[in-house]
Amino acid sequence: MPETTVKGFFDSLEANLNSDPAKLAGMNAVYQFRVGEGSYCVSIKEGRASVASGAANDPNCTVTMAESDFLELVSGKLNGQMAFMTGKLKVAGDMGLALKLGSFLKV
Repeated sequence: MPETTVKGFFDSLEANLNSDPAKLAGMNAVYQFRVGEGSYCVSIKEGRASVASGAANDPNCTVTMAESDFLELVSGKLNGQMAFMTGKLKVAGDMGLALKLGSFLKV
């Protein structure tokens, strides 16, 4: 299995999310991810997701992580709750939306 990169993860995330609309049902949110030096925006609206690099205008939830921690999180090696409790995962904005991240942030 090839090594996952942050850019590679976000490049494939839109197709992965839109392949299973049930995961997005009822969600209407804009997530901002600040991972290492990179920044990515994930918008979910009407059962469809779009992913873009760069900053979101008005995100509902902002997630900040180091690149290595993010890669461990999405690969399942790092527990999201533990990452939050130890300061490896920082969340600003809607915590309810942050709790939903685990349902679709897996490689």
